[in-house]
Amino acid sequence: MSDPHHPYLPLERVLGHAFIRTELLEQALTHRSYAVESPSKTQDNEVLEFLGDAVLQLIVSHILVERHGKVCREGELTRMRSYLVNSSQLAERARRIGLVSWIRIGKGESKDWGEEGKSSILADTLEAVIGAVYLDGGYHVARSVVERIYGDLLGAVSRMAGGQDHKSALQEWTQARFHEIPVYTIADVSGPDHSKSYTVLLELRGKVLAKGSGKSRKDAEQDAARKAIDRLMIM
Repeated sequence: MSDPHHPYLPLERVLGHAFIRTELLEQALTHRSYAVESPSKTQDNEVLEFLGDAVLQLIVSHILVERHGKVCREGELTRMRSYLVNSSQLAERARRIGLVSWIRIGKGESKDWGEEGKSSILADTLEAVIGAVYLDGGYHVARSVVERIYGDLLGAVSRMAGGQDHKSALQEWTQARFHEIPVYTIADVSGPDHSKSYTVLLELRGKVLAKGSGKSRKDAEQDAARKAIDRLMIM
C-alpha cells in the first residue's frame, strides 16, 4: 500500500490510484532534461512514455468499441481515437489534472516552462504516467485512470470528432451540462469586400473561451466552437 505521507499522494488521489511502487510514478514524472542534470542515476520517463502510448491506444480503442462500435464503422472509430489521443488533447488532459506542477524538468527547460507548461512535455508525461499505472496495477486499473482523466469526453467524442458542425455539437453539450448556450460576438472584420476576414469571440457563462477566424462569420463561429470544444470538455 502507498505510504500516506509520500509526496505524490495528492496526485494519486487525482488519478484514483495509490501506487504500490511509487518509484514508477516518480520516473514517469521525470523529464530527460532533469535526468541528464541529476548527479544521481535518475531514470527519465521515455520508456514509460513508449509503453503508455501503446496502453492508451488499446484502452481508448476498447472503450470506443464498447460505447460506439455498434453504430460506428472503423474509419469513424479511428477518427474518434485520433481526437482523443493526439498531443494537444493529451496536453489539455494533463493540465486539467494539474500534472504541470508535478513534472521534474531540468533548468534549461524550466526557463520556458511557465504556468501552462510545454504541451509536448505534458503530453509525453501523461503517457508515461499511464504506462506507470499499467505496470503498477495492470490493465483494469489503467483503464479506470484513463476513464477518470477523460470523463464525459469518451461519450461525447462521437459528436465532437464525427462531423464538422462544431457549433451544434458544442451547444448540445453546454445545454446539457450548464443549461446555457454559447454567445458569439464579432470582434473584428478586416480586408477588402471581396476577401474579408472575420474574428469572433465565443463566450460561455460570462467568460471568453475561444477566438475563431474565417472568411465569413459562419466560418469564424465554427472555428471558435471547434477550439472551445478542445478547451471546455470536462471542466
